[in-house]
Amino acid sequence: MAKHRGNRYDMLSWAVRLEGRALWTENADIGVAVYGENLRKFGGTEYRRWDPSRSKLGAGIMRTKRDKSLLLPEEGSTVLYLGAGHGTSISHLHDHLCGANNDLGGRLIAVDLAPRCLRDLTHLAKTRPGLVPVLGDARKHSAWGVLLPRKVDWLFQDVAQSGQVEIFIDACQRFLNKGGTGLLSLKAASERWTGEGEETLFAKVAQKLNNNGFDVEESIKLTGYEDNHVLFVTRRVE
Repeated sequence: MAKHRGNRYDMLSWAVRLEGRALWTENADIGVAVYGENLRKFGGTEYRRWDPSRSKLGAGIMRTKRDKSLLLPEEGSTVLYLGAGHGTSISHLHDHLCGANNDLGGRLIAVDLAPRCLRDLTHLAKTRPGLVPVLGDARKHSAWGVLLPRKVDWLFQDVAQSGQVEIFIDACQRFLNKGGTGLLSLKAASERWTGEGEETLFAKVAQKLNNNGFDVEESIKLTGYEDNHVLFVTRRVE
């Protein structure tokens, strides 16, 4: 992370800029806002405001107590995003991963089960090469796994349905390299639990991840952006 104290901003990557409490990404599709976000130029370069209240990844970056750049994948790499939604987080991730015209050679596999989301993602992909929208169930790898012949070093999951942890573990075992980063956005209300309280639930999730070959490097509460959510930052070790 490059710091620019005199100008009061930090560069989390070549394309991700943190200025005060505002997060921005260099726009890979000049002049176009994806979800109504503000556009602004810094030094003649156009950036898009990343709204963390509409992005679990953005919220995690703002809430982490570690180096914020550690949550981002390597630019130009291939990554897997399960539960891509309508493309809010996807668009900012694409800015960082691929850049304009995919000059960096990145590949962003965006999987979602909802046809409406796929339509939005497909529209987005028309002007963002490197983005690969996939209509698919995160639990049924056989239907779309052929798109990932090699394992990846970064995987994000935001699937609001019961069994989130099992889905994440299975996906990582299939698609994430050992040593790779897996990010699990967990919504308490989507999990089957016995009413023992969210803290106990989240602790049990962390233990389950540890028992299945993951180091939980950080559990980030997204309170204020996404209530009742925790972003688990893990590294696959087995």
